[in-house]
Amino acid sequence: MSAGPSPPRPSTFADGLRLAVGTLSVLPVRSPEVVDRRAAGVAMTAAPFVGALLGAVGAAVLGAALWAGISPLPASVLAVGSLALLTRGLHLDGLADLADGLGSGRPADRALEIMKRSDIGPFGVVTLVLTLLLQVAALEEAASAGLGPVSLVTACAAGRLALTWACLPSVPPARPDGLGATVAGTVRRGAALAVTAPVLAGVTALAYGVAGRGPYAVPWGFAAAVLAGLLAARALRRRAVRRLGGVTGDVLGALVEVAATAALLVCAVIAGNR
Repeated sequence: MSAGPSPPRPSTFADGLRLAVGTLSVLPVRSPEVVDRRAAGVAMTAAPFVGALLGAVGAAVLGAALWAGISPLPASVLAVGSLALLTRGLHLDGLADLADGLGSGRPADRALEIMKRSDIGPFGVVTLVLTLLLQVAALEEAASAGLGPVSLVTACAAGRLALTWACLPSVPPARPDGLGATVAGTVRRGAALAVTAPVLAGVTALAYGVAGRGPYAVPWGFAAAVLAGLLAARALRRRAVRRLGGVTGDVLGALVEVAATAALLVCAVIAGNR
């Protein structure tokens, strides 16, 4: 008598890491062999480190542009544009879709339908334009003070750390399927705290190496920028959960952009007072 098919193996830690890189960026990585909720939890926990890597690439673009003699404003446009390319514009698309859904004023089921459309409405267009303008302007301010690269790494890490906190068990999915349902509730609070600590320490150490000990050096301010990004994302997440009943892939993408923008704005304040 032949044995039945063996049960599928559970995902490994490597599956989760590959899922994180493959989902959050266009960086070449082998597809995970198994995608389950365990892999999703690993991916969302590792998200801020993928964000820091993306920020480093964007910082390299910014630094190369400045080295080539390009002024901070167009150099900042190139850096922000490179991040959009590195992420396939998915987070920006999610931000626009969420703006259309929330701005419609429709009931939750109808708002979710609006968010699934492929087109972008007026709320989405205005939100995208304002967000990108804020990002470029804030990065230009930071770059003019010599803090552009560290600000970009800080903002990108903060944006993806918002994903980690959005996947706690207390945050439900808005739909029974899709990315939101796959990752919702997969990260324990202890894991979120454990990954937040090295992010805060890392951006502080990086800022300390750039800003030094001068009278206007405030490397701890970059940790505050991360926390500001998390607070902004938390406010939007609470609004989305109340209106939609939970999170979706679009909501998660919007949280990335909102957290990154808020963190960049704090970095710009630091740069303006340096």
